[in-house]
Amino acid sequence: MSRLPLPEPDALPPYLKAIHDATPEENWLGRHFARAFAPAPDLVQAYQGFYHPWHTGGAGLLPARLKELVRLRIATLNGCVLCKSVRMAPETVTEDEAARGVDAPDGEGFTPRERAAIRFAEKMAVDHHNIGDEDVAQMRSHFSDAEFLELAMMAGQYIGFGRVLAMLQLEEASCPI
Repeated sequence: MSRLPLPEPDALPPYLKAIHDATPEENWLGRHFARAFAPAPDLVQAYQGFYHPWHTGGAGLLPARLKELVRLRIATLNGCVLCKSVRMAPETVTEDEAARGVDAPDGEGFTPRERAAIRFAEKMAVDHHNIGDEDVAQMRSHFSDAEFLELAMMAGQYIGFGRVLAMLQLEEASCPI
């Protein structure tokens, strides 16, 4: 049950109504997202204005696939069902990689750079105070300084916004009886 009221779709501001209406009916999490943010549509629009170009819109140095793998690993760690269920780069990350692969990055199919990025994202999400000089040096062996900074910033915003969504409890709980 959402921790914020979910206004009826017809009461949504135009930006959020467009998001709601473009989301498939069976994706109630996505629809709840649009409804929960009704009190702050400008906030969501500004955030998405940053998010989409940097995540999959070609901004930055890192490929969309790498950012999507990191986003999906963080979604698991955050316990954000909405983040884990959304596919932002389905043309570059297979469903198996999205659903299971990112949670076992040492398996086949990931490059050394992707493995390093997924491991770094995990440490950022669960143990950021213990990222040491060795961790940074290891990352810098795979990424330029600019790429490393981009990866760290993207991981940070995935962690933060995913935790906001998880905290809002946009999932529907139902009893099977």
